[in-house]
Amino acid sequence: MPPEVAQKSASATWLKSGIFDSTPSAWRSPLCVLAAAITLLAAVTAREWGEMIHQWWNIDTYNHILLVPFIVGWLVWVKADELAKVTPRPWGWGLVLVIAGLGLWLTGRLTGINLIAHAGAVGAVQGAIVAILGPRVCALIALPLAYLAFLVPFGDELVPHLQDVTAHIAITLTLWSGIPAVIDGIHIDTPVGLFVVAEACSGVKFLIAMVTLSLLVSFTRFKSWDRRAGFVLASIVVPILANGVRAWGTIYIAQFAGVEFAAGFDHILYGWIFFAVVVVTLLAGAWKLFESETEDYGYTAADLRGAEWLSRFEAGRESTLVMLGSIAAVALAACIAAILLAPSALT
Repeated sequence: MPPEVAQKSASATWLKSGIFDSTPSAWRSPLCVLAAAITLLAAVTAREWGEMIHQWWNIDTYNHILLVPFIVGWLVWVKADELAKVTPRPWGWGLVLVIAGLGLWLTGRLTGINLIAHAGAVGAVQGAIVAILGPRVCALIALPLAYLAFLVPFGDELVPHLQDVTAHIAITLTLWSGIPAVIDGIHIDTPVGLFVVAEACSGVKFLIAMVTLSLLVSFTRFKSWDRRAGFVLASIVVPILANGVRAWGTIYIAQFAGVEFAAGFDHILYGWIFFAVVVVTLLAGAWKLFESETEDYGYTAADLRGAEWLSRFEAGRESTLVMLGSIAAVALAACIAAILLAPSALT
Protein backbone atom coordinates (compact mmCIF):
# COMPACT_ATOMS: atom_id res chain seq x y z
CA MET A 1 0.00 0.00 0.00
CA PRO A 2 1.45 3.43 -0.95
CA PRO A 3 2.46 5.61 2.05
CA GLU A 4 -0.11 8.27 1.11
CA VAL A 5 -2.96 5.76 1.05
CA ALA A 6 -1.78 4.20 4.31
CA GLN A 7 -1.62 7.59 5.96
CA LYS A 8 -5.13 8.53 4.81
CA SER A 9 -6.46 5.17 5.94
CA ALA A 10 -4.85 5.61 9.36
CA SER A 11 -6.31 9.11 9.67
CA ALA A 12 -9.78 7.90 8.76
CA THR A 13 -9.51 5.05 11.24
CA TRP A 14 -8.40 7.44 13.98
CA LEU A 15 -11.28 9.82 13.25
CA LYS A 16 -13.76 6.98 13.35
CA SER A 17 -12.41 5.34 16.48
CA GLY A 18 -11.34 8.52 18.27
CA ILE A 19 -14.44 10.64 17.72
CA PHE A 20 -17.36 8.60 16.45
CA ASP A 21 -16.82 5.43 18.50
CA SER A 22 -16.13 7.39 21.68
CA THR A 23 -19.56 9.03 21.42
CA PRO A 24 -22.33 7.01 23.12
CA SER A 25 -24.57 5.41 20.49
CA ALA A 26 -27.65 7.14 21.88
CA TRP A 27 -26.03 10.51 21.21
CA ARG A 28 -24.81 10.02 17.63
CA SER A 29 -28.05 10.61 15.77
CA PRO A 30 -29.23 13.55 17.93
CA LEU A 31 -25.85 15.31 17.59
CA CYS A 32 -25.87 14.91 13.81
CA VAL A 33 -29.43 16.25 13.66
CA LEU A 34 -28.49 19.13 15.97
CA ALA A 35 -25.53 20.03 13.77
CA ALA A 36 -27.82 20.04 10.73
CA ALA A 37 -30.41 22.19 12.50
CA ILE A 38 -27.85 24.74 13.69
CA THR A 39 -26.34 24.91 10.20
CA LEU A 40 -29.78 25.54 8.73
CA LEU A 41 -30.65 28.25 11.25
CA ALA A 42 -27.25 29.88 10.80
CA ALA A 43 -27.83 29.96 7.04
CA VAL A 44 -31.20 31.68 7.43
CA THR A 45 -29.77 34.23 9.90
CA ALA A 46 -26.36 34.46 8.21
CA ARG A 47 -26.49 38.25 8.01
CA GLU A 48 -26.86 38.53 11.79
CA TRP A 49 -24.08 36.03 12.51
CA GLY A 50 -21.83 37.92 10.11
CA GLU A 51 -22.59 41.20 11.88
CA MET A 52 -21.94 39.67 15.29
CA ILE A 53 -18.65 38.08 14.27
CA HIS A 54 -17.55 41.40 12.79
CA GLN A 55 -18.29 43.12 16.10
CA TRP A 56 -16.52 40.44 18.16
CA TRP A 57 -13.38 40.74 16.08
CA ASN A 58 -13.20 44.44 15.22
CA ILE A 59 -14.79 46.33 18.12
CA ASP A 60 -12.76 46.18 21.32
CA THR A 61 -15.90 46.50 23.47
CA TYR A 62 -16.87 43.03 22.30
CA ASN A 63 -13.50 41.31 21.95
CA HIS A 64 -14.19 39.27 25.09
CA ILE A 65 -17.07 37.52 23.28
CA LEU A 66 -14.48 35.61 21.25
CA LEU A 67 -13.88 33.60 24.43
CA VAL A 68 -17.55 32.75 24.97
CA PRO A 69 -17.69 29.75 22.56
CA PHE A 70 -14.64 28.26 24.29
CA ILE A 71 -16.18 28.83 27.72
CA VAL A 72 -19.41 27.17 26.59
CA GLY A 73 -17.47 24.23 25.16
CA TRP A 74 -15.50 23.87 28.39
CA LEU A 75 -18.66 23.96 30.52
CA VAL A 76 -20.20 21.20 28.40
CA TRP A 77 -16.98 19.17 28.52
CA VAL A 78 -17.00 19.36 32.32
CA LYS A 79 -20.42 17.68 32.23
CA ALA A 80 -19.39 15.00 29.71
CA ASP A 81 -19.54 12.12 32.21
CA GLU A 82 -22.98 13.17 33.43
CA LEU A 83 -24.27 13.67 29.90
CA ALA A 84 -23.19 10.13 28.99
CA LYS A 85 -25.61 8.85 31.64
CA VAL A 86 -28.69 10.36 30.00
CA THR A 87 -30.33 9.88 26.62
CA PRO A 88 -31.30 12.83 24.41
CA ARG A 89 -35.03 12.87 23.74
CA PRO A 90 -36.44 15.44 21.31
CA TRP A 91 -39.09 17.64 22.86
CA GLY A 92 -41.98 18.94 20.82
CA TRP A 93 -42.53 22.01 22.96
CA GLY A 94 -38.94 23.03 22.37
CA LEU A 95 -40.00 23.97 18.86
CA VAL A 96 -41.86 26.91 20.42
CA LEU A 97 -38.48 28.34 21.47
CA VAL A 98 -37.20 28.06 17.90
CA ILE A 99 -40.31 29.84 16.64
CA ALA A 100 -39.89 32.54 19.30
CA GLY A 101 -36.23 33.02 18.36
CA LEU A 102 -36.95 33.33 14.67
CA GLY A 103 -39.89 35.61 15.43
CA LEU A 104 -37.56 37.85 17.41
CA TRP A 105 -35.05 37.74 14.56
CA LEU A 106 -37.72 38.73 12.03
CA THR A 107 -38.93 41.56 14.28
CA GLY A 108 -35.40 42.90 14.53
CA ARG A 109 -34.95 42.74 10.76
CA LEU A 110 -38.24 44.50 10.06
CA THR A 111 -37.64 47.24 12.62
CA GLY A 112 -33.94 47.63 11.86
CA ILE A 113 -32.97 46.99 15.50
CA ASN A 114 -29.86 44.84 15.27
CA LEU A 115 -29.81 43.95 18.96
CA ILE A 116 -33.22 42.27 18.65
CA ALA A 117 -32.26 40.51 15.42
CA HIS A 118 -29.01 39.24 16.93
CA ALA A 119 -30.79 38.02 20.06
CA GLY A 120 -33.29 36.18 17.88
CA ALA A 121 -30.56 34.49 15.85
CA VAL A 122 -28.86 33.22 19.00
CA GLY A 123 -32.20 32.36 20.64
CA ALA A 124 -33.21 30.19 17.68
CA VAL A 125 -30.03 28.13 18.11
CA GLN A 126 -30.69 27.79 21.84
CA GLY A 127 -34.24 26.69 21.06
CA ALA A 128 -32.98 24.07 18.60
CA ILE A 129 -30.71 22.61 21.28
CA VAL A 130 -33.65 22.31 23.68
CA ALA A 131 -35.95 20.87 21.00
CA ILE A 132 -33.53 18.20 19.79
CA LEU A 133 -31.75 17.17 22.99
CA GLY A 134 -34.74 17.52 25.30
CA PRO A 135 -35.33 18.98 28.77
CA ARG A 136 -33.33 16.40 30.73
CA VAL A 137 -30.13 17.01 28.79
CA CYS A 138 -30.70 20.76 28.81
CA ALA A 139 -31.18 20.72 32.57
CA LEU A 140 -27.65 19.31 32.84
CA ILE A 141 -26.21 21.94 30.50
CA ALA A 142 -28.48 24.81 31.59
CA LEU A 143 -25.51 27.07 32.38
CA PRO A 144 -23.65 26.77 29.04
CA LEU A 145 -26.98 26.84 27.20
CA ALA A 146 -27.93 30.12 28.88
CA TYR A 147 -24.36 31.44 28.53
CA LEU A 148 -24.80 31.39 24.75
CA ALA A 149 -26.83 34.58 25.23
CA PHE A 150 -23.53 36.41 25.76
CA LEU A 151 -22.78 35.88 22.08
CA VAL A 152 -25.11 38.83 21.48
CA PRO A 153 -23.14 42.10 21.44
CA PHE A 154 -24.82 44.54 23.80
CA GLY A 155 -23.83 47.50 25.93
CA ASP A 156 -23.57 50.46 23.58
CA GLU A 157 -26.90 51.62 24.96
CA LEU A 158 -25.22 52.14 28.33
CA VAL A 159 -22.43 54.40 27.08
CA PRO A 160 -24.12 57.81 27.62
CA HIS A 161 -25.22 56.84 31.13
CA LEU A 162 -21.77 55.53 32.03
CA GLN A 163 -20.18 58.70 30.70
CA ASP A 164 -22.38 60.75 33.03
CA VAL A 165 -21.64 58.55 36.04
CA THR A 166 -17.90 58.62 35.34
CA ALA A 167 -17.92 62.40 34.96
CA HIS A 168 -19.75 62.91 38.27
CA ILE A 169 -17.41 60.58 40.14
CA ALA A 170 -14.40 62.32 38.59
CA ILE A 171 -15.60 65.86 39.42
CA THR A 172 -16.44 64.86 42.99
CA LEU A 173 -12.98 63.40 43.58
CA THR A 174 -11.33 66.32 41.78
CA LEU A 175 -13.00 68.85 44.08
CA TRP A 176 -12.24 66.71 47.13
CA SER A 177 -8.56 66.68 46.13
CA GLY A 178 -8.47 70.49 46.20
CA ILE A 179 -8.41 71.12 42.46
CA PRO A 180 -10.85 73.81 41.27
CA ALA A 181 -13.02 72.45 38.49
CA VAL A 182 -16.35 73.01 36.76
CA ILE A 183 -18.47 70.30 35.17
CA ASP A 184 -20.75 70.71 32.19
CA GLY A 185 -22.26 67.37 31.24
CA ILE A 186 -19.28 65.16 30.41
CA HIS A 187 -16.86 68.11 30.19
CA ILE A 188 -14.66 68.92 33.18
CA ASP A 189 -12.80 72.23 33.08
CA THR A 190 -9.66 72.47 35.25
CA PRO A 191 -6.78 74.96 35.52
CA VAL A 192 -4.60 72.98 33.09
CA GLY A 193 -7.27 72.25 30.51
CA LEU A 194 -10.64 70.82 29.56
CA PHE A 195 -11.21 67.10 30.01
CA VAL A 196 -13.92 65.13 28.23
CA VAL A 197 -15.24 61.77 29.34
CA ALA A 198 -15.32 60.28 25.85
CA GLU A 199 -17.19 57.12 24.85
CA ALA A 200 -13.95 55.14 25.05
CA CYS A 201 -13.56 56.31 28.65
CA SER A 202 -17.07 55.28 29.74
CA GLY A 203 -15.80 51.90 30.95
CA VAL A 204 -18.51 50.00 29.09
CA LYS A 205 -16.19 47.34 27.67
CA PHE A 206 -14.85 46.42 31.10
CA LEU A 207 -18.31 46.50 32.66
CA ILE A 208 -19.74 44.09 30.08
CA ALA A 209 -16.73 41.78 30.32
CA MET A 210 -16.98 41.80 34.11
CA VAL A 211 -20.69 40.92 34.04
CA THR A 212 -19.93 38.07 31.64
CA LEU A 213 -17.16 36.80 33.92
CA SER A 214 -19.13 37.34 37.14
CA LEU A 215 -22.06 35.21 35.99
CA LEU A 216 -19.68 32.41 35.05
CA VAL A 217 -17.98 32.55 38.45
CA SER A 218 -21.20 32.96 40.43
CA PHE A 219 -22.82 29.85 38.92
CA THR A 220 -19.72 27.65 39.04
CA ARG A 221 -18.28 28.60 42.43
CA PHE A 222 -21.33 29.62 44.49
CA LYS A 223 -24.43 27.65 45.42
CA SER A 224 -26.41 30.18 47.47
CA TRP A 225 -28.36 32.80 45.53
CA ASP A 226 -27.49 35.61 47.94
CA ARG A 227 -23.76 35.12 47.31
CA ARG A 228 -24.34 34.86 43.58
CA ALA A 229 -26.33 38.09 43.58
CA GLY A 230 -23.76 39.80 45.79
CA PHE A 231 -20.86 38.85 43.54
CA VAL A 232 -22.66 39.96 40.37
CA LEU A 233 -23.65 43.25 42.03
CA ALA A 234 -20.05 43.84 43.12
CA SER A 235 -18.90 43.08 39.57
CA ILE A 236 -21.14 45.89 38.34
CA VAL A 237 -20.49 48.48 41.03
CA VAL A 238 -16.72 48.05 41.43
CA PRO A 239 -15.79 48.57 37.73
CA ILE A 240 -18.01 51.67 37.55
CA LEU A 241 -16.46 53.19 40.67
CA ALA A 242 -12.96 52.16 39.61
CA ASN A 243 -13.45 53.79 36.21
CA GLY A 244 -14.46 57.03 37.92
CA VAL A 245 -11.32 56.87 40.06
CA ARG A 246 -9.24 56.23 36.92
CA ALA A 247 -10.74 59.32 35.25
CA TRP A 248 -10.00 61.40 38.36
CA GLY A 249 -6.45 60.06 38.45
CA THR A 250 -5.88 61.26 34.91
CA ILE A 251 -7.12 64.75 35.81
CA TYR A 252 -5.08 64.82 39.01
CA ILE A 253 -1.82 63.73 37.34
CA ALA A 254 -2.35 66.28 34.56
CA GLN A 255 -2.31 69.12 37.08
CA PHE A 256 1.32 68.38 37.94
CA ALA A 257 2.80 66.42 35.02
CA GLY A 258 0.94 67.90 32.08
CA VAL A 259 -1.97 66.76 29.96
CA GLU A 260 0.13 64.79 27.45
CA PHE A 261 1.84 62.75 30.15
CA ALA A 262 -1.45 62.08 31.89
CA ALA A 263 -3.09 61.00 28.64
CA GLY A 264 -0.26 58.58 27.88
CA PHE A 265 -0.32 57.20 31.40
CA ASP A 266 -4.09 56.78 31.23
CA HIS A 267 -3.82 54.86 27.96
CA ILE A 268 -1.42 52.34 29.47
CA LEU A 269 -3.42 52.07 32.69
CA TYR A 270 -6.76 51.81 30.94
CA GLY A 271 -5.64 49.34 28.31
CA TRP A 272 -3.43 46.94 30.22
CA ILE A 273 -3.65 47.28 33.98
CA PHE A 274 -7.07 48.56 34.95
CA PHE A 275 -9.14 45.51 34.03
CA ALA A 276 -6.61 43.07 35.46
CA VAL A 277 -6.55 44.91 38.80
CA VAL A 278 -10.35 44.96 39.01
CA VAL A 279 -10.63 41.25 38.18
CA VAL A 280 -7.95 40.22 40.64
CA THR A 281 -9.46 42.42 43.37
CA LEU A 282 -12.95 40.96 42.95
CA LEU A 283 -11.79 37.34 42.73
CA ALA A 284 -9.46 37.76 45.70
CA GLY A 285 -12.27 39.27 47.74
CA ALA A 286 -14.63 36.42 46.88
CA TRP A 287 -12.08 33.59 47.11
CA LYS A 288 -12.85 32.60 50.71
CA LEU A 289 -16.59 32.66 50.00
CA PHE A 290 -16.47 30.07 47.20
CA GLU A 291 -18.79 27.17 48.02
CA SER A 292 -18.05 24.59 45.33
CA GLU A 293 -15.59 23.39 42.74
CA THR A 294 -16.11 24.41 39.13
CA GLU A 295 -16.80 20.88 37.91
CA ASP A 296 -19.62 20.50 40.45
CA TYR A 297 -21.82 23.21 38.99
CA GLY A 298 -25.47 22.51 38.21
CA TYR A 299 -27.34 19.23 38.38
CA THR A 300 -26.03 15.69 38.08
CA ALA A 301 -27.75 12.85 36.25
CA ALA A 302 -28.62 11.34 39.64
CA ASP A 303 -30.29 14.58 40.72
CA LEU A 304 -32.58 14.43 37.70
CA ARG A 305 -33.34 10.74 37.77
CA GLY A 306 -36.36 11.12 40.04
CA ALA A 307 -37.46 14.56 38.87
CA GLU A 308 -41.18 14.26 38.15
CA TRP A 309 -41.34 17.65 36.44
CA LEU A 310 -38.87 16.43 33.82
CA SER A 311 -40.84 13.25 33.26
CA ARG A 312 -43.94 15.33 32.55
CA PHE A 313 -42.04 17.44 30.05
CA GLU A 314 -40.61 14.40 28.29
CA ALA A 315 -44.06 12.93 27.71
CA GLY A 316 -44.41 14.96 24.51
CA ARG A 317 -41.23 13.91 22.75
CA GLU A 318 -40.87 13.41 18.98
CA SER A 319 -38.34 11.64 16.77
CA THR A 320 -35.14 13.48 15.89
CA LEU A 321 -35.90 13.47 12.15
CA VAL A 322 -39.41 14.80 12.69
CA MET A 323 -37.95 17.54 14.88
CA LEU A 324 -35.38 18.42 12.22
CA GLY A 325 -38.12 18.61 9.61
CA SER A 326 -40.21 20.84 11.87
CA ILE A 327 -37.28 23.21 12.49
CA ALA A 328 -36.56 23.29 8.74
CA ALA A 329 -40.20 24.16 8.02
CA VAL A 330 -40.19 26.96 10.61
CA ALA A 331 -36.87 28.32 9.31
CA LEU A 332 -38.17 28.26 5.73
CA ALA A 333 -41.34 30.08 6.77
CA ALA A 334 -39.30 32.75 8.60
CA CYS A 335 -37.05 33.15 5.56
CA ILE A 336 -40.00 33.58 3.20
CA ALA A 337 -41.65 36.06 5.60
CA ALA A 338 -38.44 38.09 5.73
CA ILE A 339 -38.23 38.20 1.93
CA LEU A 340 -41.86 39.16 1.46
CA LEU A 341 -42.04 41.72 4.26
CA ALA A 342 -38.55 43.20 3.90
CA PRO A 343 -36.73 42.17 0.72
CA SER A 344 -33.48 43.66 2.04
CA ALA A 345 -33.61 41.67 5.29
CA LEU A 346 -31.42 38.85 4.04
CA THR A 347 -28.90 40.91 2.08
